[in-house]
Amino acid sequence: MNAIFGNNISMAEKSLDYLWTKQKTTLTNIANGDTPGYKAKNVTFENEFRKRLMSGKGSTSSDIGNIINRSRYFVHSTDQESARVDGNNVNMDVENVELARTTLQYQYELNAFNSEISRLRTMIKG
Repeated sequence: MNAIFGNNISMAEKSLDYLWTKQKTTLTNIANGDTPGYKAKNVTFENEFRKRLMSGKGSTSSDIGNIINRSRYFVHSTDQESARVDGNNVNMDVENVELARTTLQYQYELNAFNSEISRLRTMIKG
């Protein structure tokens, strides 16, 4: 598919997958806000993705496509100390801000994806 669409679509797909997982993880943290002993989870992707793309600087489009396709996100439990007696370390304020931020990022990325598809459609129609 990269031959037709280039790497923009693949990059958007990876970003949307990451953001969707981040939203699900944040919602799981919120849902477990009162569960004794629950440790909040965090999803990482952006820094690793940026490093991989920078390592491919000057590479061919095909090489960049492979870097994008091999990129993964990781879900980690946070080890921060809990101020609560029950051992739960979910901070609802942080989780709600993270959910709002991720939702806005997802909407932005989806709009960018739709714009790319519209540009391609315009090019095809002429």
